[in-house]
Amino acid sequence: MQPGWFTRERTGSESPAPEGAATPGLTRRDFLERGVATGVAAAVAAGGALAASHERAHAQADNPFGRPWWPSPFGPQDEVGATQRITPAKVLEAARLIRTGRIFRLGRVLEPGIPVFGNRHLSLTIPGGPTGGPFGTARLVYNDELFSGEIGQLGTQFDGLGHIATLVGGEPVYYNGFKQSEVGGAYGLRKLGIEHVRPIVTRGVLIDALGLKGGDRLPVGHVLTPADLQAALARQGVREPGEGDVVLVRTGHGKLWMKDNAEFTRGAPGIGVSAARWLIERRVCVVGTDHWAGEAVPGEDKDRPFECHQWLIMMNGIHLHENLDLEELAAQRVWEFAFVFAPLRLRGATGSPGEPLAIV
Repeated sequence: MQPGWFTRERTGSESPAPEGAATPGLTRRDFLERGVATGVAAAVAAGGALAASHERAHAQADNPFGRPWWPSPFGPQDEVGATQRITPAKVLEAARLIRTGRIFRLGRVLEPGIPVFGNRHLSLTIPGGPTGGPFGTARLVYNDELFSGEIGQLGTQFDGLGHIATLVGGEPVYYNGFKQSEVGGAYGLRKLGIEHVRPIVTRGVLIDALGLKGGDRLPVGHVLTPADLQAALARQGVREPGEGDVVLVRTGHGKLWMKDNAEFTRGAPGIGVSAARWLIERRVCVVGTDHWAGEAVPGEDKDRPFECHQWLIMMNGIHLHENLDLEELAAQRVWEFAFVFAPLRLRGATGSPGEPLAIV
């Protein structure tokens, strides 16, 4: 028997009555009424099972990926994803990469005028100034601010597992098979919120695709393949990413940041689905890029935009880290480092801002 199957074991010494035989003590009418009731119940159960079977078949036929991507290898109720691959051994491995104590800041400044996707916005105001005080004989005064805008998907951003889903059988389905009815919430996601992500201290690897290809920046829509990633690593003399690593991909597109926002947001070069699957096979926990898209836009298939998001985040619990500043790392030929980041624990948020660091 397969686990989860309902089984009933007969107990006692009496032999069961033959199927369809009347139970002693029942009248003919009792027997007929019970038979009718049993038949109706069986028909209803069969109809329900058939309807459920048809519903599952329809949902499966309506799945753009042809098969379920759940349950997660981390368990059918997991909401953490790939950051749980960062073991104490990975942290110690990252620590061994620190030899000079130099810190590279990989985050962009959040400020008015940054390129944004769609109708996202940000504003920061300090009303009055100072906004409080004076207090006591030392006459202390203070300032605080009001922030308005999309906080989890703006500027240097870390995509959570509740950021991406696929419509299957009429309902969005997320990482680990969680449905919109389980995840959605007007005041924060009820599942897969960013607060579940583990702190990240692990080996980081910079793949300098621009250094491999040459030029000022890769053209919009240029798709990087597994062969490109492997060739860049070989050129840099760096071993391939492994389980629990963070992989950052430099395309040069980030040079347009606040210099040509229209061109920056028009599209992007980056990994394609085959490269995303190559990274998945290596069991990394985060993939970062120097632009807003996280992947090539447009990608290999114009009818399946942002498909790498689905493969990485939704199917495999691997986070995307976007709008990173990777130019100084590349200029200093820093290909391997300790990567440090902890998303804000915003309950129910789809992503997080923050300052990722590379330490060598």
